[in-house]
Amino acid sequence: MGRLGRKGSATAPLCALGTLLSLLVPTQATRSPDCGGILTPSGLGYLAEVSRPYAEVVLRQDLMGLDLTLGSPKASRDQISSVQVVDLSLSLVPEAGLRLGIEVDLGITPPDAAPRLARLSILADLHIDLSPDGDLQLITSYCRPAVEVQSAEEVGSKSSSSDLDKEINADKICLEVSKLLLLPNEQLMSLTAQFPITPRCQVQYLPLAAPVISEEGITMSLQTTFQVAGMAVPLPVSPVPFSMPELVSSSPSHLTLALSEHFYTSLFFALERAGAFNMTILSPLTTATMAQKITQVGSLYPEDLPVMLRAELRSSPRVELEEGRAALKLFLTIHVGAGSPEFQSFLSVSADVTAGLLLSVTDTRMMISAAVIEDAELSLAASDVGPVPAALLEELFLGTVREEVPVWMNAVLSEGVHLPHISTFTYTDVSVMIHKDYVLLLCNLELQARHGEQGAMA
Repeated sequence: MGRLGRKGSATAPLCALGTLLSLLVPTQATRSPDCGGILTPSGLGYLAEVSRPYAEVVLRQDLMGLDLTLGSPKASRDQISSVQVVDLSLSLVPEAGLRLGIEVDLGITPPDAAPRLARLSILADLHIDLSPDGDLQLITSYCRPAVEVQSAEEVGSKSSSSDLDKEINADKICLEVSKLLLLPNEQLMSLTAQFPITPRCQVQYLPLAAPVISEEGITMSLQTTFQVAGMAVPLPVSPVPFSMPELVSSSPSHLTLALSEHFYTSLFFALERAGAFNMTILSPLTTATMAQKITQVGSLYPEDLPVMLRAELRSSPRVELEEGRAALKLFLTIHVGAGSPEFQSFLSVSADVTAGLLLSVTDTRMMISAAVIEDAELSLAASDVGPVPAALLEELFLGTVREEVPVWMNAVLSEGVHLPHISTFTYTDVSVMIHKDYVLLLCNLELQARHGEQGAMA
């Protein structure tokens, strides 16, 4: 995202809160989710913690210099000379939304008296709705400010506190609270941004309804879509509806993400449509060495030429998730031939390959790599050089398949796959757990220092 102004930078964590909440959304029944997650109470607490200094900057800009009645035409009123946010909290209101609490110390300068301090307490309820355009919006549904004198001479003075309460313009204060949600809502509108996987293939995550909020946290369900060259890919239908797995106990992590087996199968289906697994491999064989095993090759190529293998998927890849194990099944047709620039195939081989997958997270990307070929079966599909036994096919090509297919896959997936995320945070302390039918990610959020800021909370 582009550089934000000073105020925009100050409200980055609150923007991040809005965007993160935009991810925490269950789907409509007519559309099936394939991934989801839970923002835990500890994650919500972390967002509140890092948002406090930024909220202070915003409120200071809006309140400093205003008279105590905050816009009243009355003259010679007490003026706000300092603003310090001493506490900001976010808590869950099950089946409703979030409660925002802000405690602010105000320095008050009367026209003809010594400065004094007051404590401004703001309590606001927030909920998330879908706009008519389908965008998620953070909305203030309730707001109540209250003020209490804090100076030594007036602590416990009910009359002074009461007078200040009367002079506080609640509508004006609550308008300032609503301003804290402006940038988060702008970021909510960018939720459907596309993230590149390869130059031709992009992924995006769609929220389809309002969030589900309970004592365990804010639960999300997302539907993943893929585009190839800007066109949506019609994905296969999931055989089993996905729902967030129940956690055995409360998690100390900020965020729990779950990615279904169907999510991974859809990913590789989209990559197939993008042609990402169409491989060209230079074989260590030449037509002369092949002619020693298959004599008719020598008749086709009197001159010794390098042998090329061109592989393509003959049916869609399939991902299998079991306890502690992830594997990808590729169903390839490998065309064996020679000639440059005019490649001519003289042999076609069906190759069913099972590759073990390693899963990890770097920043906000799921890194997927092929660790080893666990199994590979070769059979003859077509031949211009007569019958070729399966044992000979394995002798000639199995070593190349085992070595080169993982190399090609890892090149395709080298950039990783962006997970649902927000631009101002990264994932840390990530644990990846592979279960039957889904992958679980336990991770913490970490605010990133941006544009020369010092420290995560600078």
